[in-house]
Amino acid sequence: MTPESIVIAGAGLAGATAARTLRAEGYAGKITIAGTEQHHPYLRPPLSKEYLLGKAGEDAVEVAPEGWYADNNVGLLLGNPVASVDPAAHSVRFADGAVQSYGALLLAPGASPRRLPVPGAELDGVSTFRTIEDSRRLREQLASGGRNVVLIGSGWIGMELAAAASTYGNRVTLLGLEDIPLATAIGPDLGSFFRTLHEDNGVRFRLPAAAREITGESGKATAVVTDTGEHLPADIVVIAVGVVPETSLAAAAGLEVSNGILTDASLRTSAPDVFAAGDAANALHPFTGEHHRSEHWSNALNGGKVAAKAMLGQDAVLDVVPYFYTDQFDVSMEYSGFPSLAAKSAPVIRGSLESKEFVAFWQQEGRVVAGMNVNWPRSAKPGAQKTIKALVSARTAVPAEQLADESVPFDRLLSEFS
Repeated sequence: MTPESIVIAGAGLAGATAARTLRAEGYAGKITIAGTEQHHPYLRPPLSKEYLLGKAGEDAVEVAPEGWYADNNVGLLLGNPVASVDPAAHSVRFADGAVQSYGALLLAPGASPRRLPVPGAELDGVSTFRTIEDSRRLREQLASGGRNVVLIGSGWIGMELAAAASTYGNRVTLLGLEDIPLATAIGPDLGSFFRTLHEDNGVRFRLPAAAREITGESGKATAVVTDTGEHLPADIVVIAVGVVPETSLAAAAGLEVSNGILTDASLRTSAPDVFAAGDAANALHPFTGEHHRSEHWSNALNGGKVAAKAMLGQDAVLDVVPYFYTDQFDVSMEYSGFPSLAAKSAPVIRGSLESKEFVAFWQQEGRVVAGMNVNWPRSAKPGAQKTIKALVSARTAVPAEQLADESVPFDRLLSEFS
């Protein structure tokens, strides 16, 4: 039965997309979105890329125009998140103490930046990176150039921030626990490709290395001391060592939690009429038969759509091939597939890393399980990403030599193997 009212706990991409999908599907009941931040729902990927670099404005990060919520009778409680859930009573309590019943509830609380328990982490000039305020503040700090910037963390966010800081003309040092940046995500060969890209643009690496202490004067950061004893001058320090899914609300309500809020493929949690989506959801994926938690915008976008349809009783499952992208210096990259399946295999390369124009395919038992394209012409039809997604979905073995051979067009790969 269609619920009379729906509460969405989380005012990010997943929650806002769910609300938009509900209205698009003809749902006429009451919708309430409650979020921690004071902003209308916004997109996070541009915050470390084009928005941080000043290439995109506020409209580029909006999930929907601000007027859409009132125009579509969607209640938006900003700065007043859901504080507790009572699954038995089908009700929530907001931070201001108000209680509201629900017919269906979507938990989309997102994630929080992981902190580092090191001395000096509280100094002025030291921050994490997650919100639009973080991006605005960092842009103001970086824009004039000439500053010493230390990035702690060699994952995607750390690398994107390093690229932006260097582009502004700052002196950038990046440290992380890996021998090669991004190696756990895309392997040592492609991780080395991105390291070389950064070094060619002036970024210095200290790998593997950990921050032992952040020193300062008059309450302001002046240096990062590594576990090898090196003192790295630092006017700006950004801690980018991953995020932690927000599961406290679900756990307190008695829902099953393990590396996120556990759901089935339709994003149903262990409690009746309660769903979860976005960064906090650890959903069963039909492709692998395993639970996957993704922190990328594509997962939040598609998860919001699936959760909305499932709440309306439709037969909807989150079965899309995971996707993300990055822009660093003159490199634009897109990735589709399952990093966990690709982790133990070396990529098959079409094109050349030296030219900064290539496609990488990862295989498991001959089947394509992931792929990424770097600066590959998007004018080509079919495009690299369409090909990668289709080959992953097909689960058909593809000869590696055909994946690597540029004389074999993508449409032939699609016709023969998908």
